[in-house]
Amino acid sequence: MHDTPPAVPDFTQWPSFPFEGDLRIKHLDDPVPVEPPRKGEGHRECTACNAPDDAYIWVGERWRVRAMDRPTGLPMVLILESRSHLDLGDLPNLLAAELGVMTVRLERAIRSLDGVARVHVNRWGDGSAHLHMWFLARPYGRLQLRGTFLSLWDSILPPISESQWRENLAMVAAWLAEFGGRPLAEPPRIQWQAPSSLSAQASREQEAAEQQEEPVEPVSVIESDEETPVSADDADDDADADTGDVRTGDDGTAGDDAQAADIEMTADADSAGAEDSNGGQEGDAPRHGGRPRHDDAPGPATTPAPATASAPATASGPAATSGTATTPGTATPPGR
Repeated sequence: MHDTPPAVPDFTQWPSFPFEGDLRIKHLDDPVPVEPPRKGEGHRECTACNAPDDAYIWVGERWRVRAMDRPTGLPMVLILESRSHLDLGDLPNLLAAELGVMTVRLERAIRSLDGVARVHVNRWGDGSAHLHMWFLARPYGRLQLRGTFLSLWDSILPPISESQWRENLAMVAAWLAEFGGRPLAEPPRIQWQAPSSLSAQASREQEAAEQQEEPVEPVSVIESDEETPVSADDADDDADADTGDVRTGDDGTAGDDAQAADIEMTADADSAGAEDSNGGQEGDAPRHGGRPRHDDAPGPATTPAPATASAPATASGPAATSGTATTPGTATPPGR
């Protein structure tokens, strides 16, 4: 006698559920006796620890913020990471307190962008042992995107324009820099042209549109490397091939007590100074172009560097350096 298939959950009928039609529940595998190590555990290499600062849009002494390597379906998708190789439960008291302040600050920065209604904050951590928090911006007015399926919709929606994406990254980086740290994302450069060249450009753009090139696929939060758990077989292969440093303690946890204590004793004014001085009164995120007003930041608001004549930045090279045409910091799409 065949088993009766389980009923499809009620949430498949919610307006926010991104799929329709006949659905079938996947068979649940048997539990494994020992889970495979995540990235950054055992002998597996940690992607975040090896990433340079120029792969991020903003960096501080103890925290870094990075974006995807290309425009996303949502207005903004960012990741907050600790510099130290620690997971959420391993944070010492200082970093745990700073995590709360950085989470609120980054949420306000993203919510200040035009067209953003809410910011969803998520932490999964099944793919990587290095702490990383996801920040997903829900577009204003898109009520169907409300709720728990926003990360799925990010993989379905067409990507926003690259110029708008880069401008949003620069605004968020500038907001965070008002409280310390260093912004590495810059807005797209203005393409100065003589009036006689405008007609030629319009003709080229029309020809490009007629070619109907394949659209650029947005990067997926769901399919990101650091959020994709590995199977036991893949983990064994990685352990045999990896000869790098082990970034965990003898007890198998990320980091050790000495490192955590050292972090807590030597912390300075990067995030803590700004956070302590703010006293939780940075204010609500205003919708005024992504820069904090006088009631949002401890110092006078600054604006991104003025645009200069230069070739547009490419989508694949988001690293930024001072004084040159740069692109926002990105990294290999993180895993869940």
